[in-house]
Amino acid sequence: MTKRTAPSRSTAHDSPHGLTAGAADESGAGSADQLSTAPADDNGAPAFGVISWLRWFWRQLTSMRIALILLFLLALASVPGSLLPQRGTDPAKVDQYKSNNETFGPVAEALGLFNVYSSIWFSAIYLLLFISLIGCILPRSWQFIGQLRARPPAAPRRLQRLPAYATWRTDAEPEQVREAARALLKQQHYRVHTHDDAVACEKGYLREAGNLVFHVALIVMLVAFATGQLWRSEGGKLVVEGDGFSNTRTQYDDFKSGTLFDPDSLPPFGFTLNEFEGTYERTGPQKGTPRTFEARVSYWEGADGAPRRTTITVNNPLEVSGSKVYLLGHGYAPIVTVRDGKGDIAFQGPVPFLPQDSNVTSAGVIKVPSYRDRNGKESDLGFQGLFVPTFAGTGSGSMFSQFPALDYPVMALTAYRGDLGLDSGLPQSVYQLNSKNMKQFTNPDGGKFRKMIRPGETLTLPDGAGSLTFDGIKEWATFQVSSKPGNATVLVGAVAALLGLSASLFIQRRRIWVRATPDTDGSTVVELGGLGRNEWPRLPEELAGLATALRPHAPPRPMPPQDTNHPADADTAEGARA
Repeated sequence: MTKRTAPSRSTAHDSPHGLTAGAADESGAGSADQLSTAPADDNGAPAFGVISWLRWFWRQLTSMRIALILLFLLALASVPGSLLPQRGTDPAKVDQYKSNNETFGPVAEALGLFNVYSSIWFSAIYLLLFISLIGCILPRSWQFIGQLRARPPAAPRRLQRLPAYATWRTDAEPEQVREAARALLKQQHYRVHTHDDAVACEKGYLREAGNLVFHVALIVMLVAFATGQLWRSEGGKLVVEGDGFSNTRTQYDDFKSGTLFDPDSLPPFGFTLNEFEGTYERTGPQKGTPRTFEARVSYWEGADGAPRRTTITVNNPLEVSGSKVYLLGHGYAPIVTVRDGKGDIAFQGPVPFLPQDSNVTSAGVIKVPSYRDRNGKESDLGFQGLFVPTFAGTGSGSMFSQFPALDYPVMALTAYRGDLGLDSGLPQSVYQLNSKNMKQFTNPDGGKFRKMIRPGETLTLPDGAGSLTFDGIKEWATFQVSSKPGNATVLVGAVAALLGLSASLFIQRRRIWVRATPDTDGSTVVELGGLGRNEWPRLPEELAGLATALRPHAPPRPMPPQDTNHPADADTAEGARA
């Protein structure tokens, strides 16, 4: 049995696809370009005429080279959207950035760098990439379907010119050899067809299928990303223990949405924060580091949904009605009771204070409108407060906390009287006190009135103006409710793209022919030839494995003994083996 592979000079230089020129010409339909559905790359200048230019432009746009360039440009265009604040998500930061960068700010505004994902140039890249992928996929899909329906091509006249080749003589009948080869190739999942005196087979169609799946997956991901941006919604809400939240637009503290989002389409659900628990490291170099944040909630779906209990953690959001509820942060809300000058309750309840450092030193405001002093005069009260969960003394005129847990809570308050401006019609932050039209309480000696109190203690205002009692402390948590359609589609597209790319890289398209023809001496000449899409080093090995499996069905014929005294006979035998 004789086996060989094509010389390296012919596979490397005679053909760009690793084939000898003779093999490509004589194999009929066996040329390498027919093992792929990639369109021909036309880089030449078009002929004169509008139609010619349009065809040339379309070929360039749908080429793999342009698709890769557009994909790179899309990734590059996304960089400003990650580095610069975006007006669609945080307009205040955009204005602050422009005020801090008076030279570059106007330039970035003119270039649309503060609205990257809705800019004309980003949309143009996005759409061109979309069109390029579709224009590349459609013709290749039709060609691939045609290849699947077509039969493997007939064997070339000279199999010995193929990159991988094996031959021997046997006493088995040609038909018997072909039937055995056909059965063996089918067992190895080849597509098999018999042409005249040879069996033709083909394998590796998943390579091109993987290539098409990869491109389709990219389109699916692009569509999913666009859908997610256009119909997304995202809002934040601070909830104190015992309070609840309903998924309506007015319930959010802040809310952002995509261009095509309809606020009336918010799914009906809600939840109540039953309890929040946070633990911290108490010793070692990591002292004060959060260990667990758990928000125990009761949630419901629909108007009549039964409440169900669950626990939300930082890495375990609540998934309800197509939305995800993330736990973002937490803090403390001192519970206070404010009484007016006549001893009546003017305000009672928890007031969230916002953390200022890692030890949850927190600042907050208590606003009491329509308050009456002891003479019945109506005005507003305001308290500027500072709360520490673990009092550690005062520094630079202000107290601070040394640990984030409630070990020794203290609240310091400064009181004001006057007009809070709540009736002006202008929006106000509940965490800021506008003291422009208010007057601070003073001590009998004329100093500013300020006092630190602990839970259970009462602060009495001067001049019989009333009092504030520090009743206790509740914890609060901030949640982000996010709905972004298309996330599951993006995941499916990413997995499909990875699988398709793997198939296109690791699966090799190849063809094998087995020819069995009778010779004049009554024996049968068995020839095996292999042709690969690329210079696949395992093609000779696969052909040798097939030859080994075929030998029991077509045992090699013993070679006649050579007479060393007759050089001419030896030359004749060597020529027969070649």
